[in-house]
Amino acid sequence: MQLPVQSQSALYAEPWEARAGAEDLAEVARAADRGGFAYVAVCDHIAIPRRLADAMSTVWYDPVATLAYLAAVTRRVRLLSHVAVVGLRHPLVSAKQYATLDHLSGGRLILGVGAGHVREEFEAVGADFEGRGRVLDETVDALRAALGPEEFPEFHGERFSFGGLGQRPRPAQPRIPVWVGGSSPAAVRRAALRGDGWLPQGDPRGELPGQIARLTALREEAGIEEPIEIGAIAEPLYVGEPGWEVGRRTLTGKPEAIAESLRAYAAMGVHQIQVRFRSRSRGELTDQMAAFAAGVAPHLDS
Repeated sequence: MQLPVQSQSALYAEPWEARAGAEDLAEVARAADRGGFAYVAVCDHIAIPRRLADAMSTVWYDPVATLAYLAAVTRRVRLLSHVAVVGLRHPLVSAKQYATLDHLSGGRLILGVGAGHVREEFEAVGADFEGRGRVLDETVDALRAALGPEEFPEFHGERFSFGGLGQRPRPAQPRIPVWVGGSSPAAVRRAALRGDGWLPQGDPRGELPGQIARLTALREEAGIEEPIEIGAIAEPLYVGEPGWEVGRRTLTGKPEAIAESLRAYAAMGVHQIQVRFRSRSRGELTDQMAAFAAGVAPHLDS
């Protein structure tokens, strides 16, 4: 699940999150750890321009700092950047941050990456907005080298080149999974050709099978035989009968009924689903997470 509090876009943040802080964030992460959730995720924006602030808000916690904090209060759950806009930073800088995070967390990092969409962020740090897709492609390749097992990694591309420079600590994992976010044709191609996983961004259920078929075909055409972890973002959930207005798109009701609806994702070829619960407080959210873990998740096993 994407964590609350750490990003507060008007599209999905609940009113209680505006008053929440570090301990609320930590308790939700601990609840995910206890409940058997696969990962907790944190977003990435450096700075939000005034023209977008009403819709997006300016509350966006730094993903590396936040995931490192959460690594210290959890033991099992994996830590996902969903997604890191790695084109805003030199790949050696990102490699230093994420290698350290993986080392400190005992190998729990999943590096989710995306192209980004806020022009002013790129302009403020001198990054290439118009060419951000090509920059991301090369950055992923550079990060593969920089996050590998070698203390002195080598990479030579059009924009980035490094060699003879050592970085320790090395990641705890032999290979950090790189999941590519986005649903545009370019993002799907990038995920197919460069990713260990794909993180679609809000594709409706009816569009996912076509997207998955295209991604699979691209990998087959490229001769890539390794499996890829295909994700999806489910509709908002509320386990049980809410007794308050949770929105018409929210899946509600008995655990078995919610599970039956979510199993449709597996039938499409989805391997993991990201869930979000409607809530009016931290306590209601962690109660919903516990209800999902106890009542819904057992019915998702195949």
